[in-house]
Amino acid sequence: MGKLIKPAGYKPLLDTRQTEQGIKLIKEFFQQNLSTELRLRRVTAPLFVLRGLGINDDLNGVERAVTFPIRDMGDAVAEVVHSLAKWKRLSLAEYGIEPGYGIYTDMNAIRADEELDNLHSLYVDQWDWEAVITAGQRTAAHLRSVVERIYAAVRRTEYLACETYPQLKPFLPEKITFIHSEELLRMFPDKSPREREDAICREHGAVFVIGIGGKLADGRPHDGRAPDYDDWSTVAEDGRRGLNGDILIWYPVLGRPVELSSMGIRVDAEALLRQLALAGQEDRRNLYFHRKLLSGELPLSIGGGIGQSRLCMLMLHKAHIGEIQASIWPDAMRRECAAHGMPLI
Repeated sequence: MGKLIKPAGYKPLLDTRQTEQGIKLIKEFFQQNLSTELRLRRVTAPLFVLRGLGINDDLNGVERAVTFPIRDMGDAVAEVVHSLAKWKRLSLAEYGIEPGYGIYTDMNAIRADEELDNLHSLYVDQWDWEAVITAGQRTAAHLRSVVERIYAAVRRTEYLACETYPQLKPFLPEKITFIHSEELLRMFPDKSPREREDAICREHGAVFVIGIGGKLADGRPHDGRAPDYDDWSTVAEDGRRGLNGDILIWYPVLGRPVELSSMGIRVDAEALLRQLALAGQEDRRNLYFHRKLLSGELPLSIGGGIGQSRLCMLMLHKAHIGEIQASIWPDAMRRECAAHGMPLI
């Protein structure tokens, strides 16, 4: 169990009925805005995929997928998805989506190895989205443009929530700040990656950290990323390495940054081979997804995931994600949360 943050004097600003209504309002409004901003159409997504196809997201490479045998398929093993990073790209090809357009879906996952705290649950719900791009859009400039459009949708959602419930006061800055993970290391050489994020987010309020997955000047990555979806190794037009990153929001209720989205321009064939080699996973070239990518059957794309419960948590000023979603929590955490004004669903 992770360390629980217990904000002094915390009291929910919305009662149970208002909270449930607010969740519905935020989810419906934001996904429509996201769809409009990025020209995405909604598609239906799987809860599980077959093991061994290379379709499931490996996250940091150590998390175990929840699995079960399928009786009618000779006990072939299915895995509950961690996310849909690679499935979406296969779907772009299947649907024949043109450059400038894309798809989004409701992604539901179970992450059994998650360390449970105010922000992390066994149950993960997010809007997974993916859009087709051209070779000329595999740039840091295009990445920033997409991030700004997503952030604009987030701010409009905050405005709606505060207009609907006047007891909520806006806290998001007008603009999101961009910074490369290498620059963060240079600014705060004696801090850990999480401490660097804390410092930069406290100062700017909303930050997109670029270049997550590859080794920095100190020989360590800012954070782990699988080698076969985000492109964290290509040198962009600004001379920095990496075409991906995280949207981080400084959250006054908890006094810490919250990762709202992990996203990026996806690997092309060249970047995939390079990153598999760097990760020591070159044997993955023979998996179904990887073969299709290397043979040119999949479009170039940009995509990511945006946490649904996390967005609702921030917009409704809740202190624990368990106030937004129904999940399983240790009895000790439930008791502690109840004692500090955080009633878990």
